[in-house]
Amino acid sequence: MIHLIKKFKIAGLLALSALVFYTSSCNKDLEQFTEPVISNAGTLTLTEAIAADPDNSLYNALLAKSGMAPLFSDKASLFTMFVPVNSGMKLFINVISGGLVDINSPDAVFTGFISANIPAATAAALISYNTIPQKVTSGQVPTIFPNYEYPTILNPTGTSTTAGFNPFARLTTFPSRRGTTLWVDNIPVTAIDIPVVNGVIHKIAVLVAPPTKYLWDDIAASTDLTYLKAAIIRADSGVAVAGRIQTALSSFGANLTVLAPTDLAFKQTLTGAITQALIPVVTAQLIAFGLTPAAAAAQAPAVAFAQASALASSPGVFTNPALFSALTAQTVRGIVVYHVLSAQTAPFFPPGVRIFSVNIPATPTTVKTLLNSSPLAALHPGLSVQATGTGITVKGAANATPSNIIFPADRNALNGVLHKVDQVLLPL
Repeated sequence: MIHLIKKFKIAGLLALSALVFYTSSCNKDLEQFTEPVISNAGTLTLTEAIAADPDNSLYNALLAKSGMAPLFSDKASLFTMFVPVNSGMKLFINVISGGLVDINSPDAVFTGFISANIPAATAAALISYNTIPQKVTSGQVPTIFPNYEYPTILNPTGTSTTAGFNPFARLTTFPSRRGTTLWVDNIPVTAIDIPVVNGVIHKIAVLVAPPTKYLWDDIAASTDLTYLKAAIIRADSGVAVAGRIQTALSSFGANLTVLAPTDLAFKQTLTGAITQALIPVVTAQLIAFGLTPAAAAAQAPAVAFAQASALASSPGVFTNPALFSALTAQTVRGIVVYHVLSAQTAPFFPPGVRIFSVNIPATPTTVKTLLNSSPLAALHPGLSVQATGTGITVKGAANATPSNIIFPADRNALNGVLHKVDQVLLPL
């Protein structure tokens, strides 16, 4: 019934997370790396080097609270640690204290907060997520797109509300290099390659907080992603639990990048599509009521738009029986999987890729999606992404204009990262 919608059809610990948004205006120029300043760092262990650097005194307090100092004193092991400078730790503590610890407070106030208010297990999780169990210098960080992931020493057991993780499982982090800028996830590195006898230190602008929720948790809780939630549920209709999109979005081990259209984006797309589909129907009805063909053609667009706006006014559009023939589960599934980025093509499902906003190239770059996991769509061109200097655009194969990633971006999760976008991406 609905012509334009049919064109979409494809077979087919903490409130810390706010800190991930620190670099959300991501593509502006950053300072060059500063050089290491600890002259004797190459003779010190990680624990000793952190304690010796005045600009790491707050992280040193966190390390002490974690009880992990002996681990990083072991000269037989190798680690890469991303260490936030004091200004970054102050921002972190200001956020988790709900602003009670003023950003301009003396260092002793922040140290006291760490000692009195951050549990040892939480401190250990924070330290662990900022530590890679191997030595990785800045020159070894790849420049490839999408990013290469490194395991941290953080086992997610106890970090998530879901029990039963493999004891060997580790959360991963995503160092990347773009030109002269080094990142970990979407946090800029401010000083590189500080040598220690058991690894290397890279200083970072703010603490990188481990994710604690799944992508589905974020989608289900977001008040402006209610259409996407409804679309996913519709797409999973009749599908076994193991093969559902919601299962992948709720599972540890997946590594996905979701481009999430907002409710406004869905309303605009669905209203436009339904309007175009209804115009010939309304035209015929108006003629039947006695209008001339010319008069009916002139009035039909406004009448169709009013009807379409009502139909698309809530997420119930995906469960409206009047639209079942157009918004089939298969049709909606094709649309949804087109919004999940992939590093691979069929037959792999679900393939893994986690793309932070800071990693998107300045030239238009093609990225495959989970739509390509379908043999019938393996050769689909995917999406085009580009950092423009003022923002980031994403263009679907059938979109007339690019969509924009809405900042703050980089909503990091246990199983991927989510970026909100202002258009529904159209594969056909």
